[in-house]
This record gives sequence, C-alpha cells and structure tokens, in this order.
Amino acid sequence: MSNTRMIELIGVQKSFGTLQVLKDISLTVDKGAVVALIGPSGSGKSTLLRSINLLTVPNSGYIRVGDHAMDFSSTQTLPRDRELAAFRARTGMVFQGFNLFPHMTVEQNVMEGAVTVLRTPKAEARELALSLLGKVGLADKAAMRPDSLSGGQKQRVAIARALAMKPEVMLFDEATSALDPELVGEVLAVIRSLAADGMTMLLVTHEMAFARDVADRVVFMRDGCVVEEGEARQVIEQPAHPATQAFLSHFHNGLS
Repeated sequence: MSNTRMIELIGVQKSFGTLQVLKDISLTVDKGAVVALIGPSGSGKSTLLRSINLLTVPNSGYIRVGDHAMDFSSTQTLPRDRELAAFRARTGMVFQGFNLFPHMTVEQNVMEGAVTVLRTPKAEARELALSLLGKVGLADKAAMRPDSLSGGQKQRVAIARALAMKPEVMLFDEATSALDPELVGEVLAVIRSLAADGMTMLLVTHEMAFARDVADRVVFMRDGCVVEEGEARQVIEQPAHPATQAFLSHFHNGLS
C-alpha cells in the first residue's frame, strides 16, 4: 500500500432498495492531489463522497482515509461513536447547502467543531477561526450572523468551518451549485488556493474549466460506475469514451 495515497477505495458498492447507486467503485487519491468527479446527475458522485465520510454506509467495500480504514466486506454497520468520530475528523466536507447555525456569529460557526469535537480551548479556537476567516477573505465578517451574508460568503464560511477541524482531506459536493453565477468565482478562488497549499481534495463539480485547470485527475462517472479517468486536461479536452464525449459536449462553450 503506497503511503502517498491519502484516499483508497476498493470495491465500494451501495444500493438503496433495488437501486444500485455505486457499482464496485475503486479509486485512489494521492496526498496533495486534487481529483474532480464529473458526470450526469444520478451517476453516484454525491453518494460516493458521502460514503467516504461514512454519512452513507456502503453495502460492501474497503475505504481508507489516511491511516484509518473501514472494511465493509463482512459488516454493514458503523463503528462505535469514538472510532467513527476519529475517522470523520480526517475528512472535511462541504455541501451544496451551507448548514450554518443561524443563531451563531460567523466566528462562532467556525469555532464550534474545534471546541466541541476536538476539545480545543476557546481562545485557541477563536484565534484559529479568525485566521481561517482571513484565509477565505472574510475576516471582517467574523461578528456577523449568517443571514447577513451572501451565498458565496456563506459557502466560504462553511469551508473555513471544515478547515477548522484540521482535516487531512477535503470533500466538496457541488460547492457552487446553489450559488448565483456571479458568486461562483469567489468560492472557486478559495478552493484553488487550497489546491496551491497542497490540500488533498476530492470534489464533485460541474465547473469543467475549473476541473481542467485545477484538478490533477478527472474521474467521469455514469450509472454508478467509473467510466473514464485520467489526467484532467486530457479527459476534459480529449475524452476517450463515447459517454464522456457526449457528456462534455454540453460544456464546450465554457471551456475556452
């Protein structure tokens, strides 16, 4: 097993009733790499991310993040709370929705996980929160409530909150899909800066130009399967599989 691999999936399968959503998915993400998952709606991309973070429990397969691994070949039950919390602490996850606490300030939202889960002293957590808010360009919003922010600002707070848990990897599930078009760029700029800092990331996105320019590898999924994967620019600009070609033909105007 290569110690450069931060995420490793082997034979991951997931069904909801009679619908098989993930069909024997095997995938690796090297430390410091950015991998973009692309594909049509319903192809299993979000379920795959949720399986890595164990928000969805696979029916079978092996999942490793860093030094922590879960093998579902003989069980489909989650581990004990402490073991599960330790596993999830390795992965920061950013969703389409922002899921911020409306009664807390921006600073308190970013601090909350570090204080309650990691038991970080409040003064230290506050210092970390302010540092991370500065990193995402929102240091001046620390005392505000989420309802006073734009969608792009809320998503940047959500990214800062995930980073406050000091994850080994970041998972982004269509982090810009709920945003107005003029706000997408500010969130992508933050993700781009994380890539430049060497953060290991796996992201589901429909921003094809961004995937081409920022990701190291692109994985195209359809019907619960990995259809094609490879170097990002190669897959985006010269896909080999007819299904990938058909999917990407809808985005050519945005790939100049």
